[in-house]
Amino acid sequence: MKKIKYFFEFIFIITFFFIFKIIGYKNASNLGEIIGKKIGPFFRSKSKILENLESSNIGKSEKEREAIIENMWGNYGRILSEYVFLKKFRENNLNDFLEIEGSEILDQIKKKNEQVVFISGHFNNFELMAMEIEKTKIDLCAIYRPLNNSFLNIIMENIRKKYICKNQIKKGKSGTRNLIDLLKKNFSVALMIDQRVREGEAVKFFNKSAQTTTIPAQLVKKFGLRIVPVYIERKNKHFFKISFRNPIRFGKDSSIKEISLELNKVLENMILKNPDQWIWTHDRWK
Repeated sequence: MKKIKYFFEFIFIITFFFIFKIIGYKNASNLGEIIGKKIGPFFRSKSKILENLESSNIGKSEKEREAIIENMWGNYGRILSEYVFLKKFRENNLNDFLEIEGSEILDQIKKKNEQVVFISGHFNNFELMAMEIEKTKIDLCAIYRPLNNSFLNIIMENIRKKYICKNQIKKGKSGTRNLIDLLKKNFSVALMIDQRVREGEAVKFFNKSAQTTTIPAQLVKKFGLRIVPVYIERKNKHFFKISFRNPIRFGKDSSIKEISLELNKVLENMILKNPDQWIWTHDRWK
């Protein structure tokens, strides 16, 4: 039954991909926002999203939370529409679509040939993080979670390898060996730390226990790597600002849990800047 559902989802999305490509980036992004606001609520429970917002103390009233949810779905739709333009993003064929803050941090990492861990969350447009890092010629691998929809996942994996980061590491045990091999070759790592993971550890996130990935903390402990937080913000609908923050170095005595807690706090501050630009649909505190 799920395969049938996933197949029709695949057909629906691919159809819109063709439409998006025909009408151009800005029109596609605007249409994506409309689609996201209209159709998104059918895919995820609104009560769960409201619960997430309330438990995180985001929004001063139900009306304000409703506005955050509506904008979040619109944002989700824009991200979907932008996948067909990732080649143009990669080749800088969209005029002034991106502002980079902290480019000197990347320059220093490249100059020193330093191995670091880039962390972020599913903000706008989260795929741009690894893309922009790799464009600086920093040796990079990106950890990703395969989509549940196997039909769509094939397309997305191909897009990611061609235009985002050629060294894609599948999250989980199957990708661990590839990750270790690339780390031995002095590759840096980029990953999102905002999703619930079974193999994670229970760490406070907005003052509630949440299963949190410990991969960054493990890399800090094992290889002594610094952590570089990255925040991606949508500005004026069609433009982005990527901020590379100062690298964080943790002491040798810091535990896995302590490091993970500090990184969750970094993530919280990013979310608070633009709550409607983070994806609240995941059951983060399950």
